[in-house]
Formats: sequence, structure tokens, C-alpha cells
Amino acid sequence: MTPEEVGQRMVALLAPAEATPSVSGGQAHARATVDVPLAAWPDALRAARDDAELACDFFDWLSAVDELAGGFDVVAHLWSTTHRHGLLLRTRVPREAPAVASVVDVYPGAAWHERETHEMFGIDFPGHAGLAPLLLPPEFEGHPLRKEFVLASRVAKPWPGAKEPGESEAGGGRRPIRPPGVPAPGEWGTTPTPAGAGGAGEGPRGGVPARPARERPARPAPGARPARPAGPAAPGGAAPAEPTAAEAGPLPGAPGGRGAGTARSGPPADRPSREGPAATERADDGGTP
Repeated sequence: MTPEEVGQRMVALLAPAEATPSVSGGQAHARATVDVPLAAWPDALRAARDDAELACDFFDWLSAVDELAGGFDVVAHLWSTTHRHGLLLRTRVPREAPAVASVVDVYPGAAWHERETHEMFGIDFPGHAGLAPLLLPPEFEGHPLRKEFVLASRVAKPWPGAKEPGESEAGGGRRPIRPPGVPAPGEWGTTPTPAGAGGAGEGPRGGVPARPARERPARPAPGARPARPAGPAAPGGAAPAEPTAAEAGPLPGAPGGRGAGTARSGPPADRPSREGPAATERADDGGTP
């Protein structure tokens, strides 16, 4: 059955009670929606369950909509597992004394939903034996899903959808809302945006944070060797001169130089030995006394 046919069938079952059919949603989500009188609410759900053409044997959900001065709309969604079609039944309850008969005897699964609707909207369901608090603590006062209920979090913190100070009531684009604790770019320094890059340049609406400049040491020229630290000063205040390659002699392992495994038996001839001149003379003679 199409949504239109489901709605017409529901109207025929409720006659002579006045019911108004319509279709909500679209395409695959289209549902037949039937507004029924308040007194015919239990009969409408029972007819939708017991009729062979509708056969709405599955109770999906029940809730309410706050229509302010118009009262509350109590809405129930039913589904047929046999014919694969859905049905929305809706009735209006007054705001002064919101009450509608319970349908727990028709659909036992509605017990939880009626408790939630009673707690969140303050709608009474005569015939329901257990309308105890479900989600809120016992000391909670009021009904949070009513539109006149003021949420404490909206008082303590501005609602993100509200207009910011300085914006016109006639419209205009909203400035992007920053996360809490993040300052605007203009409050902590900006640098100019490069030409052609995204952004608006300097100011509170563009730019990037300025970074402190860091001094780097100058690099030596290619081939230049850094100066070595000066050694201990020689007597008289003059630094000792480094020996040249000719004075230092060949390197170990080079032709004509000392091998890696050979060791010199004594101090060089031009350097005095710690044992005195006699030890120096013995080293020059090949170590013979």
C-alpha cells in the first residue's frame, strides 16, 4: 500500500470520528500521517494493529512535540512487518491539562515511551500504572523538553547559534566561533599574509601568529677551517708555535715513517730526557751504556 492508501484506510476505520490524513517525508521515507481526535486515540492504535490491510503489529516509538500555545502533539509510529509500510498517528492535547489515554494494553512496548514523554513533557497517561521517573533524578524540577524550560547551561554559556555582539538583526554572515580559551589572531600578534595566499592579511580576521626571530651562527666559507683554540701560553706570554709538517716528520704508516706496531726506544735527540744528559747520550748511541 502507498502512504496515501494507508492514510485513507485509517480514516475509513475511524469513521464516524473525524481524522485528517496526510503524508510526511518523501521518497523512501514517506509515511502516512493521520491526525485523530483525542478521544479516539486508543481506538486508532487498536484499529491499526487489528486491521488485516494495515496489520501494524510493531510499535516503533512514541513521543511529543511542544506547540507552545497550541498544546502538545503526541505522535506514535507503527510498522507492519507483513506489508512493510509505516503509519504515524498524531493527536493534540491541551497545554492546561495535558493528558491522553495510555495504550500499554494495546502495545506493551509503549510503557517505556509513555514514561519518558511524561517525564520530559509533563503529559499524563491515564491507565499507565508506572509513570515513575525514568531518566532524571527524583529531585529534578520541571520538564526539560518543554520550550519554556530554561536550560542552565544556556544561561551560564552563550548559545553557539546566537548572534554575536555587533551583528545586525537584519542578517549578515556570522564570524566563526572559536573554541573556548582560544584568543583571536589580532589579540596575540599577526604577520602579513603573503600575496596570493589565502587569508585577509593583518588584523583580527586574517594573518598568522608572529614567531620570534632566532639568530643563527654564520656558516664558515667553503674550504675554510675554524680556528683552533690556543694552547697554554709559553714562558714570556707568547703562545707556542705549532710544528710544521716537515718538523713533525712523516705520519705513522706513511713511507719512511714509523709503523703502526713499532715504538721508539727513547726520547728524541733534540729533547732532553727527564733522567738527565746521560740518558740522552745513551739514546743517541743506540741504547748502549
